[in-house]
Amino acid sequence: MKKLPLGIQNFRKIIEGDYVYVDKTHYVYDIINNESYYFLSRPRRFGKSLLLDTIGEAFSGDKELFRGLYIYDTDYDFAKYPVLRLDMSNISNETPETLKSSLFAALQKRVAAEGFSINSDIPSDIFKTLIEDLNDKYQHRVVVLIDEYDKPILDHFDDIKTAEANRKILRGFYGILKSMDPFLKLSFITGVTKFTKTSIFSGLNNLRDITLTKKYANICGITLEDLEKYFGEHIRNLAVNNDDLKQVADLQSDILAWYNGYSWDGKNRVINPYSLLSFLSEERFAGFWYSSGTPKFLIDLIKKDPEIYIDLQELVISEYMLDSAEFANLEAEPLLFQTGYLTVKEVLLSSGAADYLLDMPNYEVREAFNLNIIAAFTGKSQIRVKQSKTKIAEAFKDGDTQKLLELLKGLFASIPYQLHVNREAYYHSIFYAVMNVLGFDMKAEVSTAKGRVDAILELSDKVYVMEFKYVGCEPDASAEDKQMLFEAALQEGMGQIKERGYGKKYLGSGKEIYQVAFAFLGRDDIEMEMCIM
Repeated sequence: MKKLPLGIQNFRKIIEGDYVYVDKTHYVYDIINNESYYFLSRPRRFGKSLLLDTIGEAFSGDKELFRGLYIYDTDYDFAKYPVLRLDMSNISNETPETLKSSLFAALQKRVAAEGFSINSDIPSDIFKTLIEDLNDKYQHRVVVLIDEYDKPILDHFDDIKTAEANRKILRGFYGILKSMDPFLKLSFITGVTKFTKTSIFSGLNNLRDITLTKKYANICGITLEDLEKYFGEHIRNLAVNNDDLKQVADLQSDILAWYNGYSWDGKNRVINPYSLLSFLSEERFAGFWYSSGTPKFLIDLIKKDPEIYIDLQELVISEYMLDSAEFANLEAEPLLFQTGYLTVKEVLLSSGAADYLLDMPNYEVREAFNLNIIAAFTGKSQIRVKQSKTKIAEAFKDGDTQKLLELLKGLFASIPYQLHVNREAYYHSIFYAVMNVLGFDMKAEVSTAKGRVDAILELSDKVYVMEFKYVGCEPDASAEDKQMLFEAALQEGMGQIKERGYGKKYLGSGKEIYQVAFAFLGRDDIEMEMCIM
C-alpha cells in the first residue's frame, strides 16, 4: 500500500518515495502543448503547488520520472527547458521594503547558481534580465512558474496601506512578463484570489484564466473515481481495522459528506485533498482544512454587513463578480468563493453571461465557518459555542419556549459591547449561524406569496415559522418603556406571520406549526412570543 503524501508538494519526492500520486498529467500534457500564459485560482491547500511542481518536472528532461503516468505514453518529447519558479509563500512581505529585499534575495540566489552577474537592486529588472540570460545560456525558451502570487496582499487585508503598497510592487514585477514573450515557453501563475488584470497583471492581456474553464474543472482535487482508484485500499483498511468506523460504503459516503462538493462548473465535484489525506492519516473525521487557517478578513467583512451571511444561502452571483475582485472595493461573496468557503452548486445559463448558484461545499466547511461566525459575533470561544448548541437543540425539539428564551438571552448577553451591532440582521445572523451549527436545515428569508418570512425551521414533527424584530432602545430606558417596546415589536412580528399566512403551507403535514416572534432591544433584552397554529 502506497504511503500518503500529506504535506508533500514535491512531485519527485512523491514518485521516488512511493507515495500516492493522483495522476493529473493529462492536464499537464494539454497545458504544455498549448503553450501560453496561464492563470489558475484555487483555495489554499488544494494542490496548486504540486501541480506547478509537476509541470516543472515535465520540463526537466527526466522522462522516467513519469513512467506509469498518462503523459509517459504520449508524443511529448520531454525536452529539457530552463525552469524559473517563484513561490511567493516563501517571500517575506511584512513591509513593502521587506517584500522588495526578499524578492531581490530569491532572484539573486538563482542568478548566482547560474553563474550570471546582474548589477541591479530592482527585482523587476533582475527578473527580466534573468529570463533573458537563461534563454541565452540554454538556447531554449524559459518556463516561468509563480505560486501563490497574491500572498503578499492576502497577508495584509487587515492593513490596507501595506496591502496596497505590496500590490503596486507586484504589479510592476509581474508586468515584465508581457515583454518577455519571445523568451518564454510557458508561464503559469496560481493564487487564491482573482484580482482584475488591470489591478495586478497590468498589460498582460494574453493571460489565459482557466479557473472556471470546464475542461480544467478537476485539475486540482480528488474526484470520486480517484477516491476509489488511488485511496480505495486505504479506506478498506480503515474499515477493517477500526471497529468504531463504518463499513466501506458507509465510510466512503461519510468522506464525501465531510470533504467533497467543490466545483467550478456546477457538474464535476472534487474532494479537498488536504482534508482527505489528513482524515486517512489521523483516522478520524475533523475540520482539518479549515483549522489550518482562519479567514479573518472575510469574517471582518461579514461583521460589518451581517446581511451578507444571511444571504449566502442559495446565493446567485454573476460570472463577472465571481471572476474577479476589485482591490479598492472588496466584496465578501466573490472572496468567499475564491477562498473555498463557497463553491458552484449550479451554473444558470441565460442569453447573456452565466450566473452561478453558490453554496457551502460540505459539512467540514459549513460547521467550522458557522462556528467561527458565532464566535466572532458573540465574542465566545468555539468551545463555549459548542456547549451551548446542544442545549438549544434540545429546547427546539421539545418545544420548550422558556428554556429556549433563557439560552438565547445567555448567548446574546455574552456579546461584548464593542462587538455589538444595533441592527436586526445582526441578531438574525447569529441565530441563523447557531441553527446551522446545530445541524438544523433552517431556511432564511423564505419567499412566500405575501412576502418574505425571516426564517423557517422544519423538524420531523414540528415547524417553526419565525420573525425577528429589532427596536432601538435607550440604555437608561425604564422597565415600563421596555415592556411597551417589546409588546409593540412582538405584536408586529406575530401579526405579520398570521396576516400573511406564513405557516399555511404546512397545514396537513401532520406537524405542529409553531409561530414565533422574537423582539430584540439590545444585547440581553430579548423576548419572544409563540403560539401553535
